[in-house]
Amino acid sequence: MSSTGEGAKENDPLHALDTAYAMDEEGLTFMKAQTGIEDEQELKKHIIAVRAEGYSIFPYGCIMRFAFLQLRLSRLPAYNQLLALGKERKDAIFLDIGCCFGYDVRKAIDDGFPTGSVIAADLHPEFWELGHKLFKSTPETFPVPFLPGDAFDPAFLEPTAPFTASRPPPAPRPDLATLTALNALRGHVSAIHASAFFHLFDEERQTQLAHALAGLLSPEPGSMLIGGHRGQPVAGVRTDLGRRRQDGTKRFAHSPESWAALWDGQVFEKGTVRVEAVLREVERPGDLAGVSGDTKSYNLCWSVTRL
Repeated sequence: MSSTGEGAKENDPLHALDTAYAMDEEGLTFMKAQTGIEDEQELKKHIIAVRAEGYSIFPYGCIMRFAFLQLRLSRLPAYNQLLALGKERKDAIFLDIGCCFGYDVRKAIDDGFPTGSVIAADLHPEFWELGHKLFKSTPETFPVPFLPGDAFDPAFLEPTAPFTASRPPPAPRPDLATLTALNALRGHVSAIHASAFFHLFDEERQTQLAHALAGLLSPEPGSMLIGGHRGQPVAGVRTDLGRRRQDGTKRFAHSPESWAALWDGQVFEKGTVRVEAVLREVERPGDLAGVSGDTKSYNLCWSVTRL
């Protein structure tokens, strides 16, 4: 039997999920405007090709399922709150961590967040480069600074206590274009977006990451973190996965209650933040069913706002 052609495609798990390709009218309009590709079939071919390159770099499920096309950030309940910060706060900084191809950053800018106040970060710099390919841009036409780095490397992002009005950040706001690590942003970020990110880790590392991101946040009231990732009605090891991480640890899923308790009382002093967290049930393809064969899963959509 030939190992090429249609037979090979049928045995390719990535190709098998090409049926997950979907955009609603808003997403389609956005992608056409960003790429300049009006023909929908040509646009689909272009997106599928970039997705295959991205999956070869690291096989994240969100790439396999085309989740990067779903306008995740703009559909979170607190999105308009984030946009208001960009319009109303002088020199507001917006950080998208775990940005992948930069889809959400581009949507926020398209919706009015000032380009010069945005910065993105990811472990894999190749994803940012593929973002330029996906959106047919260049560093000159889309001059948002990008920082490659590991969020668990203290030289890049070190956990620290959140700054407060009585303990403001000691250094002035940095020039985003000159940064080499996120640590220089401590106490200066007005909004942080982290979607499809926390759920990649066990509970201990999620807690570490929460402390690290909190240290970046400005002490000004209204400064916020926002995101969405896999959650569960009852906190515990993720039931939608049948595998461990490569390092042997098990991925953890928070419930709305455990997520609120983490931020309000552990990361930030109790009563100094407002945490909003809701579960949205989603249907997963049968190929991605959990260990019990259940295709039901939950997204935890959340925001943490300083009071």
